[in-house]
Amino acid sequence: MIVTLTPNPSLDRTVTLAGPLARGAVQRVVSVTQQSGGKGVNISRAAVSAGLATVAVLPAADDDPFVRDLTSAGIPSHPTLPAGEIRMNIAITEPDGTTTKLNSPGATVGGPELDAMAQALLHHTDDASWVVLAGSLPPGAPSDWYASLVRLLRPSGARLAVDTSEDPLEALVAGFPGAAPDLMKPNGEELASLTGADGDALEGTPAEAAEAAKVLVERGVGAVLATLGGNGAVLVTDEGAWHAAAPPVEVVSTVGAGDSSLFGYLLGDERRLSPPERLAWAVAYGSAAAGLPGTTIPDPSQVHVDRVRVASLAPA
Repeated sequence: MIVTLTPNPSLDRTVTLAGPLARGAVQRVVSVTQQSGGKGVNISRAAVSAGLATVAVLPAADDDPFVRDLTSAGIPSHPTLPAGEIRMNIAITEPDGTTTKLNSPGATVGGPELDAMAQALLHHTDDASWVVLAGSLPPGAPSDWYASLVRLLRPSGARLAVDTSEDPLEALVAGFPGAAPDLMKPNGEELASLTGADGDALEGTPAEAAEAAKVLVERGVGAVLATLGGNGAVLVTDEGAWHAAAPPVEVVSTVGAGDSSLFGYLLGDERRLSPPERLAWAVAYGSAAAGLPGTTIPDPSQVHVDRVRVASLAPA
C-alpha cells in the first residue's frame, strides 16, 4: 500500500486562458476546473486509478467537502485534526502550456495538528510499502518536520519518499544521513539549490543533473529521481545513473506532472521493475500528465511507456 501525507492540502482551481496571460487586462477564460489536491492526494489519486491500495493522510474535518470529494472519487483518506479551512490554489494556464500558480499559505498549525498527522502515518505503516511525504508545509510547522518524520517512521520498515521544496527541503538535507529517505524527487531548480549548481544548466544537461543527484545518494538517499521538464528525468541510485527523454507531447498543463512522475516510479517499484524501467514509467506518467488539462492525473490507458527511451549515464 502507498500511504501519502499532504500536510497542506488545497482545492486546486485551474483557469485556462484563450491567449497569453496579459497583466492588467480583461481576458477570456476557456474553462475553469476544480479538484481536491495537493501532492500526496494526487499520488493517491493516481494509485487508485492504477488499482493500487492507498490511503491519503491530510488535516481536514471528516465532513469537509474536500474529504467528501475524495470519497466520491474512490480515494481512501484518513482525515486528521484540522487547523482551519483548506486553502485554495489557482493555476492559470496559457495555450502553450505556460502555467502561473497562485498558492495560498494554508491554515496555521500547532503541535496537536502535527502530532495527529504523525500518529495517523504510524497507524498505517504496518501495511505500507511506501510512505510519501509530499508538498509544502503549512504555516506554523517547523521547517525540519519532514526530517523528523523520516526519523520517526524509519523503524517501521516502510520505505520513505519525500517531495518538497525550499526550507523543508534544505532542512531535510541538513539532517542527512539520519533523515535521508529512500527516495527524493527534486526538479532541476530544487536540485540546483541543494548543490550550488545552475538550475538551467541542470535541466538542459542530464549528465550534470546526475552528478548533482549523486551527491545526495552519497549522503544516504536511496534514489534520486530528478525531473527536468521537457528534457525528461534522471535517476541516480548506488547501482548507476540513467536518463529518460520525454516523448513528444503537446503540453496543456504542467500542474501535477511532477506528482505523476513520482507515482510512475512508485508503480514501477511496486511491480518490482529495474531502476531504468522505473524511470521509464516515471517519465511516461509525467509526460501524460503534461498533455492533460489542469491537475488531471492520467489513468493507465493514457500512459505510453513504450515511447520512452532510457540511456545509461556515467556510473554513479
